[in-house]
Amino acid sequence: MVLLHNGNKFPSVPLAHVANTKESCESMKLLLGKIKCDEFKWKLCGDLKVEALLLVMQLGYTKYCCLLCEWNSRDKKNHYVNKLWSKRTLLTPGEKNVVSLPLALPEKIFLPTLNRKLGLMKNSVKGMDKTGRGFEYLRNKFTNVSDAKIKEGIFIGHQIRELMRDKQFDEDLNETGRNAWLSFKRICKGFLGNHKAANYQDAVQDLLTSY
Repeated sequence: MVLLHNGNKFPSVPLAHVANTKESCESMKLLLGKIKCDEFKWKLCGDLKVEALLLVMQLGYTKYCCLLCEWNSRDKKNHYVNKLWSKRTLLTPGEKNVVSLPLALPEKIFLPTLNRKLGLMKNSVKGMDKTGRGFEYLRNKFTNVSDAKIKEGIFIGHQIRELMRDKQFDEDLNETGRNAWLSFKRICKGFLGNHKAANYQDAVQDLLTSY
């Protein structure tokens, strides 16, 4: 566990670590105790696996693995089709893959912006016309990335930044894909970066509409 500077102007400060142990709820509970999380009322930031450990949810291929809604991982015919899933309002032990009481309040846990960018990028590519010029351009631009990864929209940070600077990619997308892609770029610049635009709420709504 590290202490992050609010604004990323200074490097992170190591606070605690647990060596030679599994990533488990027990290890997470030990770490939270070492940094006196309850005493200092820290806000916590981690990837989806860390968040699942903090909320004491089952890991792996579970039916209800989402922290925010009741998205059904096994209802594949509705993936990328159903846009409205019931919001997860309770974390009741023994129900919907919740093991026991959370180690931290859900409102104190945040997902890093990089994870959001990767997720939005993935959804953007998966929704593209696989026979269109835009998707073909991705294949030709990233020849060192496997077709399987490109189809699944699996890109890393520097590849996304490189693509954002590429005007040709914008032009090769169809109208629907271009609107979504431009909304994604605005979100990265004015909401998920170090600076929040004054109209960030409009930008978020525009992203949701275009996606």
